[in-house]
This record gives sequence, C-alpha cells and structure tokens, in this order.
Amino acid sequence: MSESPTAGAGEMTVATAFAGMRRAVPVVFKAGCPDCRGRFELGAGALRLAIGASSRTTFYSFTCPDCGSAVRKPAGERIVELLTGGGVSTLRLHSTV
Repeated sequence: MSESPTAGAGEMTVATAFAGMRRAVPVVFKAGCPDCRGRFELGAGALRLAIGASSRTTFYSFTCPDCGSAVRKPAGERIVELLTGGGVSTLRLHSTV
C-alpha cells in the first residue's frame, strides 16, 4: 500500500500558524490618580501587581505620570485576571507567620 498524499496534512508548522499575523498590539490599561485626578493609559511595564494571602494584601501600583505620586489600589479577582493576562509583572507575597 502506498502512503496517501494527505498523510500529515493535519500537522501545522509554527510558520504556517503565524503567517497571517501582522503584529501584536500592546495592551494598555486606563488608570487614574487619586491625588491629582489625572486620567491616563499605562502600558503593562508601568504597573506592578502584588498578590497576597488575602484581598487586603492584593494590590496593584504605579507612579502617576502627571504628578509623580506613588499610587496603590486594591486588586480583586477580575483585576488580577486582567493585569496578569495583559503581561503586568507579578509579585507573590508570602506570609512570614
């Protein structure tokens, strides 16, 4: 029996899979500063996410590009999901008790 001409047709190379892609669009997050009331968009590299043992110790932070204030805001489950999915660097906090 000879091998079928379609043998291996279900296999796809990486080059074939990505051939139609142009470029990835960077993710931006809308944020606001509680000090100067500035509203702006930040890239993933401008944000930091800390995941603690409780909701009180899970937060994200950034520096306000308008006034330079250090901003820290609580991060619930949905915010954690969005930030991690968007490439924000994450620090996992461990309890010392």
